[in-house]
Amino acid sequence: MTPSGKITRLSVFPLAGALLFPRMHLPLHIFEPRYRAMVSDALVRDRRIGMIQPRDAANPPGLFEIGCVGRIAEVEALDDGRFDIVLEGLARFVIRRELDVTTPFRQVEAELEAVGDIEVLAMAERAALEIESRRFADVLGYAVDWESVSRLDDESLVNGIAQIAPFDAASKQALLEADTLAERSELVVQLMQFYGRHDGDDEVTLQ
Repeated sequence: MTPSGKITRLSVFPLAGALLFPRMHLPLHIFEPRYRAMVSDALVRDRRIGMIQPRDAANPPGLFEIGCVGRIAEVEALDDGRFDIVLEGLARFVIRRELDVTTPFRQVEAELEAVGDIEVLAMAERAALEIESRRFADVLGYAVDWESVSRLDDESLVNGIAQIAPFDAASKQALLEADTLAERSELVVQLMQFYGRHDGDDEVTLQ
């Protein structure tokens, strides 16, 4: 990634398997008290939350260095204190240090990435991605509106697959950290081929 040099303070939400990319959206149901507090705090400040994946099962868990900051674009406050929110991705970030705070949620100093223009794939790259996506969906038994998929721009297609596909946390992190859309698309294809393999009993193998 290409850091912008801009250091900012972020409240972070460690959540395995939850990826956010710039210009993409991520719906979240917030129910734990510490993250309800985080959302409440964000709403009265700058509406920003840093999505990051935990790298281990420690308590508290270690964090991967790269995440994506999102702005709360939609929010529904439920009667019992929970929230349904939608984050709009703003920029990837690199954690420079974790802060010693008294809040129940974790905060970091992070360097934001300079966000570039929307990228496009070569025709062959797009074709390979669509072919493998169809195979992968068939193997997993997903019902997909392929006509709608065909109308997606390259960035939305690649990042959308990265967000929703049932890859493990390390694979998801590798997708987030890919520096170009072409690199991410190639990795998505490789992961779909790997995760969509059949074993001898014609069952999907996910390891």
